[in-house]
Amino acid sequence: MIVVQMILVIIAVWLLLRKYLISLKGAGRELVKSTDEPTFAVLIPAKDESAVIEGLLSSLDNQSYKINKNDIYVIVEDKNDPTYNIALKRGNRVVVRRDFTYKCKGGALDEAVKLIISEGKHYDAYFIFDADNVLDKDFFMEMKDSYKKGYDVGIGYRNTKNGNDNIYAAASSLTFSMINTLGNSFKAKHGLTLTVSGTGFYIRGSILESLGGYPFYSLTEDYEFSLYAVLNNLSTTYNREAKYYDEQPVSYEVTIRQRTRWIKGYFTARRMYYRDLREKLADKDSNYASTYVTLVGVKPYILLVLALLCEIIKSIFDISMASFADKPIGMFVYNLAIILFSVYLVLVVFTSVLLFIEKDSLRLNRGMKLKVLFYNPLFLAGYVKCLYLSIKSKNLIWERIPHTVNSSLDEELIEERVKK
Repeated sequence: MIVVQMILVIIAVWLLLRKYLISLKGAGRELVKSTDEPTFAVLIPAKDESAVIEGLLSSLDNQSYKINKNDIYVIVEDKNDPTYNIALKRGNRVVVRRDFTYKCKGGALDEAVKLIISEGKHYDAYFIFDADNVLDKDFFMEMKDSYKKGYDVGIGYRNTKNGNDNIYAAASSLTFSMINTLGNSFKAKHGLTLTVSGTGFYIRGSILESLGGYPFYSLTEDYEFSLYAVLNNLSTTYNREAKYYDEQPVSYEVTIRQRTRWIKGYFTARRMYYRDLREKLADKDSNYASTYVTLVGVKPYILLVLALLCEIIKSIFDISMASFADKPIGMFVYNLAIILFSVYLVLVVFTSVLLFIEKDSLRLNRGMKLKVLFYNPLFLAGYVKCLYLSIKSKNLIWERIPHTVNSSLDEELIEERVKK
């Protein structure tokens, strides 16, 4: 068992080190700058989102870089959805789905883009938002600058609407700090292709026009698109000044369901594109670093978790054998406790670094930051359960996460940003 653990740890450390060194060699892309004022379309998949949609639509109306109401496309599944009338009364376009071949977010986006293309309309960029989002008043002004610099894909700073509601919402908020504040910030600095995470981003219009829609239908259509971006050398940027607020789950069960879907979708998308990524890696083109980093993915962390599980299983076995033989088990229990506490302590340090980097940017009060500092390691450990459930669930389908944060909080956020 010890030999197996050593091999797992050595491979994991080697992959992490090589991944880091290669990532420093990211080449970036040649950008074609634009001086014209761009036209933007906004796509909002909004099935049964009447409880929260007005907050997003109000924040769109309050943008310093104005967006035409007719360029905001709210996507619903039928006219009986209260969301339909809310968007219609505000003067926005409402897309009622007719094709349910893909009953997922990607399918909704694809149908909307196809409709726009069929009407002969052209937009310089398509923005995608979840219905529960609220935007900083300068979101589009900031993203306009990113677009004019020539980037194919722009990703905004994902803050939290309700991180102070409870510990689960706060820990869930830190998930996106890991993806963006740590991951995408580093990738952007070194010219690597960024990882898109669901909402608050744009895609250059000509890209979707060439695709004839948004043909990404997996459980994690955002990650699937990220793989497409790597394969096609799309230029990507992370604009920390383009801020928006996102609702997080307040139920632990919902966070488990959500993260299980992410993991299942992650591996599904990788299986779809794995061969293409391997072939691209062999070509050693200008995006080699991004391709390698993408292929390695989370393998090192899975190997480390497996090594830890081996140690836990070994310790439990030792305790069981000692107990069965009527021998003292104190030392074995102590060793297991030391191992688990050490891992917990490492994750506490990691969380503290993350909170330090975020400083006052992340919308969490001091009390909640202190709580999440000590809870986040347990939340991260929950990914082991999610991985198991994703493997166990053969027919996992896309499920909508209910959004309930009321409009008063949305208005509070809007007013807060307008005053600034």
